[in-house]
Amino acid sequence: MSAATTILRASRSCLAQTTICAANNNVLNQRRFFRSQPSYDGHIPLNWFENAFLAVGSAIASLSDPRRGDMIAALGETTAGPALPRLREVMLESREGRRILKDRPRVNSSTIDMQELSALSEGTFGRAYVTWLDRCGVTPDTREPVHYIDDPELAYVMQRYRECHDFYHCICSLPVNVESELALKFFEFANLGLPVAAISAVFGHLRLDSERRSRLFREFVPWALRCGGSAQSLITVYWEERWQQDVGELKKELGIWDPPQARWSKPLSEAKLAAEKRLQTSQ
Repeated sequence: MSAATTILRASRSCLAQTTICAANNNVLNQRRFFRSQPSYDGHIPLNWFENAFLAVGSAIASLSDPRRGDMIAALGETTAGPALPRLREVMLESREGRRILKDRPRVNSSTIDMQELSALSEGTFGRAYVTWLDRCGVTPDTREPVHYIDDPELAYVMQRYRECHDFYHCICSLPVNVESELALKFFEFANLGLPVAAISAVFGHLRLDSERRSRLFREFVPWALRCGGSAQSLITVYWEERWQQDVGELKKELGIWDPPQARWSKPLSEAKLAAEKRLQTSQ
């Protein structure tokens, strides 16, 4: 049983007691607790009380343990509010964004040919992405599916944001560690305006020691706010069509410049060697 399911069961138990009390006292309108039917595969409809209960519970759980991807995902969905309709409007205003909404591409190991990306020329975005994956030791298969957003198209917008997160890491030259994740959250909030990014940014730094926290706010946050605020909205980028584009040209087109030097756990040379071995194995 997932933590989100446990929180939902607790909220519904509390809701049942609240509803009975309200009925006996004729205080609350029962329609406020209405829960709709599922709108897509995996959809778990919530009424306003359950949404609020899950938002608080997932916030506490994710801040206590940032490795809980399911709780961070639930927090993102239950706090999205008007941010998702606004992002959809941004996508609809862009030719590339409209095609994304029409095609609804997904990002995972079954839709991305890693061997093909490894064969691309050095300096292309596709080669940079697969090198970033090897350097950070991650895969594109770690993103939670969307469950708690009612509108199917808005659910896809959230899914797209979630699955493109690693592209943002790659294009911004940021590894996977606490301070780099927080720097990217500040960037994402300035660029996309999602509340979950702000919540993570505001509270996540409390897990850092004083030295890393000081560097985060002295060097990374100013970069993230300036760069994220002035760059093209990254939700409108059809990344899968940019594999062969020069990564430097792509950064220039999007208005992105590199952050201060980050702390990487693996040298770039090792990641490039891993990509070359993958290519040799496939031949």
